[in-house]
Amino acid sequence: MTKNPKIKSIVLLSGGLDSLVSLGILKEELNITLALTFDYGQRTAQKEIMASKHIADYYSIEHKVIELPWLKEITRTSLVNQAEELPAPDISRLDDPELTKESALKVWVPNRNGIILNIAASFADSMGYSFIVFGANREEAATFPDNSETFVEKINDSFEYSTLVKPKVAAPLARFTKKDTIKIALDWRIPLNLLRSCYTDEEIHCGKCESCLRLKRALHEATGNTELVGFKS
Repeated sequence: MTKNPKIKSIVLLSGGLDSLVSLGILKEELNITLALTFDYGQRTAQKEIMASKHIADYYSIEHKVIELPWLKEITRTSLVNQAEELPAPDISRLDDPELTKESALKVWVPNRNGIILNIAASFADSMGYSFIVFGANREEAATFPDNSETFVEKINDSFEYSTLVKPKVAAPLARFTKKDTIKIALDWRIPLNLLRSCYTDEEIHCGKCESCLRLKRALHEATGNTELVGFKS
């Protein structure tokens, strides 16, 4: 796809599947030149930063890390608080709404996506970025409302009032499941070996946390092969 020289865009890059694939498919069309990665004290922060740097280098874009230490201070759940146990549901129950709601509450970070999108909007307003690329997906939107298409619509509405540039949030995967996203990644030859989607700080994906389980299931359903990404045995 041809780069549009009249625009330039930012990507919110966590190093995970959705942000990686969103970057890969929109890099040229939206002329993505900057990746923002956020460190809010999450267990896997350093692994996410390293993965995001490798991805940014692969796509030849600038990479900035934004630290939010105050967000760690007010987050009580297990994604940040290592005294709390990370949820490790049965892979066969990932579509059970009662289980996933309970699991979501255990890793909730207060207003995380709202905060990071507004920070990205400040960069856009200052530096003239037209779009903020955001890896929302349908599967997680079922329990995390800040991954939903409605959330994207509402935050776009707010930027009409809170910025002069009025950047648009682009969420190309918002209608897709993780399985769909794996298929898209393979079609686009996205470097899945660079991603990091684990909640832990282990050297390789733990294979047990919910994020790992969703990735593992998607790989199996889309390709029959989970070895495209390394998991702890």
